[in-house]
Amino acid sequence: MPARLPLPAVAPGGHDDHVTHWVLHVDMDQFLVAVELLRRPELVGLPVVVGGRGDPTERAVVSTASYEARAHGVRSGLALKLAKRRCPDAVFLPVDFPVYEAASARVMETLRATPGAVVEVLGWDEAFVGLETDDPLAAARAIQAAVLEATDLHCSVGIGDTLVRAKIATDFGKPQGTFRLTRDNWMEVMGERPTTALWGVGAKIGARLETIGIRTVADLAAADTDALVAAFGPASGAHLGRLGRGGGRDRPDDTPWVARAHGRETTYQADLVTPDEVRAALAKLATRVVDDVRKEGRAVQRVHLKVRFAPFFTFTKVRKLPEPTNDADVIAATAYALYLALDDQRPVRLLGVRGEMVAPEGGY
Repeated sequence: MPARLPLPAVAPGGHDDHVTHWVLHVDMDQFLVAVELLRRPELVGLPVVVGGRGDPTERAVVSTASYEARAHGVRSGLALKLAKRRCPDAVFLPVDFPVYEAASARVMETLRATPGAVVEVLGWDEAFVGLETDDPLAAARAIQAAVLEATDLHCSVGIGDTLVRAKIATDFGKPQGTFRLTRDNWMEVMGERPTTALWGVGAKIGARLETIGIRTVADLAAADTDALVAAFGPASGAHLGRLGRGGGRDRPDDTPWVARAHGRETTYQADLVTPDEVRAALAKLATRVVDDVRKEGRAVQRVHLKVRFAPFFTFTKVRKLPEPTNDADVIAATAYALYLALDDQRPVRLLGVRGEMVAPEGGY
């Protein structure tokens, strides 16, 4: 979120007194770093950056930074080289997926053990928890205590009457705190903030909203739906209007997530400069994608290619296959054909292959 405006007090009365169903958004604090600090307690209090192979001279990006590193402007997605420049004293650590996945599983097991909870997992470090309770703050604190006891990790909890409000509330409670955001205090807290303070509204959408005179959350909440639909289409326009009001779903959905696709990508330490190098790299990526897809028991029907040319020009292409397949050679050849269709001879610094699978029986 952008720089925060002063937060008003959250009144305990009004509408909140009559709400019994609450949505809690549980978000682990500096998750990857926190897991690493359990293994390396001597690093507590130091600026720590997790990303790539832990080598800031290589091409890779920050996965997570400690709060001490964030104070120097280090953020997720920042190039490690730039992170090193901003924070020369930072400790850089490699990404260790199996360890983080195990920690995430313990967190989610703990959330699901909450009596009466409906848990919708958003990622390995965050989830929505739906609860019937007259005291959501006590419930949030109980969850924080249970997660800490089970994992030695801290979390922040946003409390809301919709998923959107709970998700946005969490940021105001970080780290290790709570914050409540409901229809009663939505405009008081969010109204004067820019639209980019909303979940899912990035710089591009924010800029497009500005072109039609919408700059703040209050502007978006009051915007004419027809104008939003004209600018963004029927689905996105209506969604943006609801977002401005903090609306949307008020019940998490614990239906098991079913993957639509699997993808792999690699940033190369040395640019790929010949077509043969690109073709060989795509073959390796396609093989890894097929290994993932076969575990789903469904075939690939569309191949997506991502190419980042030096210094930083990114393109994506997609092609539907004549018939679904799990043949890595076919997928690799299709990706290579998409690369050739770009007709671009610049050196390649990143390649990604994604296999979109046929839908499961009965649909998603």
